[in-house]
Amino acid sequence: MKRIFLLCAALCCVAISHAQKWEGLADTPPMGWSSWNKFACNVDEGMIREIADALVASGLADAGYVYINIDDCWHAAERDADGFPQCDPERFPSGMKALADYVHAKGLKLGIYSDAGCKTCALRFGSLGHEYQDALQYARWGIDYLKYDWCNSENINPVGAYTLMRDALRAAGRPILFSICEWGTNKPWEWAQEVGHLWRTTQDIGLAFSDPADFKVDWRPRTVLENLDSNAGLRRYAGPGRWNDPDMLEVGNGMPVNQDRAHFTMWCMMAAPLILGNDVRTMSDETAAILLDKEVIAVDQDSLGVQGLRYETDNGLEVWFKPLAGGDWAFCLLNRTLEPRRYLIDWQRFCFTDVEVSQRSTDFDKIVYEGRDLWFGGKPFRTNRVREVVVPAEDVVLYRLTPVKKR
Repeated sequence: MKRIFLLCAALCCVAISHAQKWEGLADTPPMGWSSWNKFACNVDEGMIREIADALVASGLADAGYVYINIDDCWHAAERDADGFPQCDPERFPSGMKALADYVHAKGLKLGIYSDAGCKTCALRFGSLGHEYQDALQYARWGIDYLKYDWCNSENINPVGAYTLMRDALRAAGRPILFSICEWGTNKPWEWAQEVGHLWRTTQDIGLAFSDPADFKVDWRPRTVLENLDSNAGLRRYAGPGRWNDPDMLEVGNGMPVNQDRAHFTMWCMMAAPLILGNDVRTMSDETAAILLDKEVIAVDQDSLGVQGLRYETDNGLEVWFKPLAGGDWAFCLLNRTLEPRRYLIDWQRFCFTDVEVSQRSTDFDKIVYEGRDLWFGGKPFRTNRVREVVVPAEDVVLYRLTPVKKR
């Protein structure tokens, strides 16, 4: 026991002198899968292995979804005699290290969950007072991603708590992506850029696109559009290695395809992490077509790393722009209403400079762009003419605009 305490003390000294998050782990928004939205506490090693197999077999892994994140409820009833975390021996009989080895052999990465408080949201043991032990154990297991929650954290300073775990992860010596799940309560976008790789800007998302009445549970989560609205105004804080996180995706969990497509598109426009929350073992062809669309994913994963801009709204129809590398732009129309909306795109109305973040200008008065419809196909078009479109109810139109010539 004395040896354990000496080891943790030594790790603390290392962290004090080299306190920084691991760089280069999230140059673009992380992509992967999490157990919580679909399975909640019903998680075990057999299911995680099947998810890994399905990510590879479906092509999701090749598309970039490489993290498999085990959320709450993986824990044993209590820590071991020395205070180190252990996994539930019935649900994870082979142990977490063997599971990580299986996931890594598939070319994937394994994530785990803990909480800055004394207990997790599902009342398993939290990391309070055990930060360096937990980080060391995660490193020994081969963990690649830590989601760190904020339940049961009364009288705890969030900046100190998350910085402490960052330092512990660094001291443990294994690069682990650090996901701050503080729900935006204490404005982490203002202080977490040097602490974590992403931070939640919202309360928990639920399976409803716009209508809170769709929730069938006593505790009301947030709708897709509510989380979009909470996240939209924070774009100046995001960039390579530091992402606003409006929570995990609900695509494939029961919303109609138009809402799924809009949900996925807007997360890509906002350069949000793409963490799947559906059962990828049994997803429909329609769901797969959304999640595997490489051109739409490319909007999210663009190397410029700029969160999109909500340019204007018109009675429930929103116009969004996202500057992309190489002079391209993503252009999106989001119809939040329950009726199709006809819209005339006059590109000359959208001459502006993104002074808040990228300093990029659209220059429609000087540049002709070629546009491609990323969801519905059709012939390419050019922006030297107005374009009339119909945006379906609770759906999107998404274009990629590439400069072809100057006027």
